[in-house]
Parts: sequence; C-alpha cells; structure tokens
Amino acid sequence: MRIRETIVAAGLLSITAALLAPREAAAQSAPPVVQRDKNWDIVSNVTMVAGATIVSLMPRVYFNDPEATVGWKGRWHISALAPIMTMTALTLMVDIPIKNAIKTTRPGCTVDGTVYPLTECASFGAPSTQSYAAWGATGAGTGIFLIDTIKWSDGRFNVPYFLGDVIAPLTLSVLSSVSRSVAPGSSQPYETPGSIAAGALTGFASGLIVGGAYALLQKPSCGFGNSIFCW
Repeated sequence: MRIRETIVAAGLLSITAALLAPREAAAQSAPPVVQRDKNWDIVSNVTMVAGATIVSLMPRVYFNDPEATVGWKGRWHISALAPIMTMTALTLMVDIPIKNAIKTTRPGCTVDGTVYPLTECASFGAPSTQSYAAWGATGAGTGIFLIDTIKWSDGRFNVPYFLGDVIAPLTLSVLSSVSRSVAPGSSQPYETPGSIAAGALTGFASGLIVGGAYALLQKPSCGFGNSIFCW
C-alpha cells in the first residue's frame, strides 16, 4: 500500500509541477519604426488637390462659330461633374482595392508590418494614389484642351486655356510626384520610383481618355443665349 500511495503522490506532484512551471513567452514582433518627412507629404497632397481643382474650375474655351458672334468664348458646364466624379471614383479604386491586391510595400516596410494600424507601414504604396490623382487631372485637362482646340475651335490655339488646362496641372503633377520620392536625412520616401511611375502613367492615361471622351460628347458652347453657365 505504501508503494502505491508513494506512486500516486509522486504523480500528483509531477502534474502540479507541470501546471505551475513557467511557460515560454511567445515573442511578438514590434511595430515597424519608419521615419518619413511629413512636410513633403503635405506638399504632395496640396499640389495634387491644387492641380485637380484648377482643371475642374477651368471653363471650356472655344472659338465661336462664325455664324454667331465670332471670337473666343468661355463656358462653365455642370456636365463637367461627370469626368470629375469618374476620376474621383477611379482614384478611390486605386487607393483601396487595387493597392490591397498588388500588395507592394512602402520603402522600409514589409508585408508583416502592414498589420499595425496608424504606422508608416500600415498601407501599401503601389500605384501611388497622389501621382495617379495629380496626373489624372493633367490627363483630363489635356484631353479636354485637345478636343476643344482641334474639333470645336478648328485648330485655333488659345494660350491662357493651354496654360490653365495643361501647363498648370502638369507642373503641379511633377511637384506632387517628386514630393512622394523625397527622403531628407535618415527618413524614408513615401513611395518607390516604380510606384510613383505606375501611378503617373496610369493616371495620365485614364484622365486623357475620360477628359477626351467628355469633350467629344459635350459641345463647349451653351447653345442659344449668352449665358456663361450651361445647365
């Protein structure tokens, strides 16, 4: 009996010791620490919005039909909301589902680091949303300008219209894309050159198609009357 009691007691002590033994702690990866320059982020966003705003607010400029009052005219169309909303929707698609499908990490980050919200690695970087939106505005402005000049103005070139719909957004697009690649000091850029180029090329192509199609479908004049706003 004593041997049996001893075995049972030893077994109970072994189980108790096993339960009370300190477990090995599972190591957790620390959130990534990546430094980026906030000022250049602001510059890229401001120039992106400024370029899109200029193209959105530019009137349709055309050389009026000789059968009416001859000369350059400018008209604002409520129908311009169509290309604006189309490019906005495409930009949102790039920023969320397309980026999440491609899964290209930002400089200094890994895929594992994207699980940490509110960090510099929380989102993917390709294609660059800022570059897509900025160059999309340039493409849309260029498409509208080309159609208005070639088709509706019979090839007559208007310098202020060219500056407003092409040169101004083009300049701001370059600044926006450059701002995404700047890395002063020990900081990391917001996006890689490949991500920036992908956003710029696809954005310009999308904008050119959307802007050109809109200009072809919507005549720049307001029809009868001298109203500068077309409803």
